[in-house]
Amino acid sequence: MFNQGVPPVNYMNGVRYPGVPSRGTAGDTGNVPPQVSSGSQITQGGAVMPMPQFEQSYVENILRLNLGKTGTFYMTYENNSQWNAKVFTGVIEAAGRDHIIISERSTGRRILLLMVNLDYVVFDEPLQYQYPGVIGNPPTGR
Repeated sequence: MFNQGVPPVNYMNGVRYPGVPSRGTAGDTGNVPPQVSSGSQITQGGAVMPMPQFEQSYVENILRLNLGKTGTFYMTYENNSQWNAKVFTGVIEAAGRDHIIISERSTGRRILLLMVNLDYVVFDEPLQYQYPGVIGNPPTGR
């Protein structure tokens, strides 16, 4: 029980945790395995081998690799009483996680498109594309 209203103190892994029941001596880690991120390997000696970090293949990253190229962007807008689908053509100026900024050559207007509405993009020229874990562009099969 508690002594004069003072909760017990436990020192697990060298950290003071008031009110936590004691499971061992201070600094005792027992047989706790090391933290391993998904896909990492562990050597027989128990060392964690870090995985190389690659940028994942997301639409935003593909668009960033192709800044300055002209694309046709097919967008849909659900529950829109004026138009459900719309097509935009322009030069990619920027791409973020949730948006694309294009400019129309004919008018010079800048258009901010939301990724949530993007269906697909068509380009009339080859794209720069870096697949995660692959050095350079993958072969085109030509």
